[in-house]
Amino acid sequence: MTQRTRPPRFLAFLVVLVAGTCPRGLAHDHTAAAYRASLSADADLAVAAAADGGPGAMIQPRGAPVCRLTIRLVDAATGKPLAGLVRITRPDGNFVGLDRLFNRGTGLPKHHPGWQWSLVLESAVAPVPQMPLVVSALSGLETERGTRSIDLTGKDAAELTIRMKRFSQVAKSGWRAGNTHLHLMKLTRRQADRYLQSVCRADGLEMVFVSYLRRVDAERHYISNTYTKEDLEQLSGDGVRFAHGEEHRHNFVGGEGYGHVMLLDIKELIQPVSIGSGIMGKGPDWPPVRRGIERARRDGVTTVWCHGKWGLEEVPAHVAGTLDAHNIFDSVERGTYENVLYRFLDIGLRVPFSTGTDWFIFDFARVYARIDGPVTTAKWLAALAGGRTFITNGPLLTLRIDQHRVGDTIRLAEPGQFKVRGHAIGRQDFQKLELVSSGKVVHSVASRKVDGHFEADMVFPLLVDSPGWVALRVNSNGKSEMGEPLFAHTSPVYIEYSGKMPFRKVAAERLVADMKRAMRTIKEKATFATSAQHDDVMNVYRKGIDELDKQIKQFSQP
Repeated sequence: MTQRTRPPRFLAFLVVLVAGTCPRGLAHDHTAAAYRASLSADADLAVAAAADGGPGAMIQPRGAPVCRLTIRLVDAATGKPLAGLVRITRPDGNFVGLDRLFNRGTGLPKHHPGWQWSLVLESAVAPVPQMPLVVSALSGLETERGTRSIDLTGKDAAELTIRMKRFSQVAKSGWRAGNTHLHLMKLTRRQADRYLQSVCRADGLEMVFVSYLRRVDAERHYISNTYTKEDLEQLSGDGVRFAHGEEHRHNFVGGEGYGHVMLLDIKELIQPVSIGSGIMGKGPDWPPVRRGIERARRDGVTTVWCHGKWGLEEVPAHVAGTLDAHNIFDSVERGTYENVLYRFLDIGLRVPFSTGTDWFIFDFARVYARIDGPVTTAKWLAALAGGRTFITNGPLLTLRIDQHRVGDTIRLAEPGQFKVRGHAIGRQDFQKLELVSSGKVVHSVASRKVDGHFEADMVFPLLVDSPGWVALRVNSNGKSEMGEPLFAHTSPVYIEYSGKMPFRKVAAERLVADMKRAMRTIKEKATFATSAQHDDVMNVYRKGIDELDKQIKQFSQP
């Protein structure tokens, strides 16, 4: 959500007014005008019928003979019912709109690929044209795409069972999929309940945080703000656990401010939820986000920085050790691993990787956390904060360094050689699997097609003779079925050498420069009611700079 990757705010707003859609780049700036095509307060959600504009358009089977098609998804190996997504294509290449089924594109711009897909929770009945059709199906991230052709010419009713071939079962190894950043708007409560229970189940999510946030005027549409912790506990079931969170944040008017942080499994709302006139239309640019983070941590709440590099307090928050994890790719601001995450690892900080989807579930993005036994909120968050995670919107990763796994620390007193075993598997072609050691790619292997999915394996001897970190990632120019760039990255395995963690002088100096630039920005843009408020905010950065300056003098590496 930084201005580096989007047009000036007023131009983006004009685009919204003209297009009548809600681009994800304005994730926290929805207005009534931007969402004027909102849903009826008393009707079920349905596919928005697109004009017949050639192949790829959505066509409703109105005014023509229809067939009542019963669709079932089952596990090919066990025969057990599965929840998932279906897409039906006509011979002319157009997609059939399935009015009776909940649409995966709900809440997203009308041309989002999600609108092509509808939800099937084990089985569903849909009216479709009496003609030859192709039915495609997905179930979470662990099955190949199921595709069946069926000729419904002259048929009033028919049944179709699609056997979904599973290529992975990561839950058996303790990996449980979560979304740390989710809000909903412009739905009734009944629609929101249905969205959460059905989309999360079809996508294979198991731990989902629905978070409260504030913005003047727009917040009247934030249906996710109506959920309490008790509501979300009652909503949990069918393999999905919901928990309560808060997005604590500050923006300057028209741009980046102190930043946004997710507070997960909150006991009560941290006030003020949103800070300053940039979001709330009034008030000083005080207190700093740090105050809310520290209050949350005293309550035992998990703190996760969100929106990648967005926010001036991101650097001092990490330097002070007040964050449990860091979200990347949870909004239009993508950044890179290097400029969002690696720079903290290079000064010896332990930074677990995380992600979410912000407004609605626009992609298959999730963070897998490794736990033992059934999913509980406390266990899942402990695994997240412990760095036992990988993030992905498709490929599933496995990394072992001898007996060490993601999140572990290898402690060495002298050089040693380790056997690295890496594996990636996914429905989409991720093209390349890479081993990253302290920010450098030291080994890579190409993906290979196996039946209806892709895999890559590596075995690599890694010599370790200095402090650092090691992780696994994919390098792809492909996209997920939801149209987003394909990604996957493990959190690091850390290497402590001779009692030291890595500390690279150039990385620390750049972080100090970032904090000094932040102080100049605050001087230019911030408004305070008192000098004490000004000093309170500036001290966040002064302390961070002092701490890094001390470390630069004490034990920096080239």
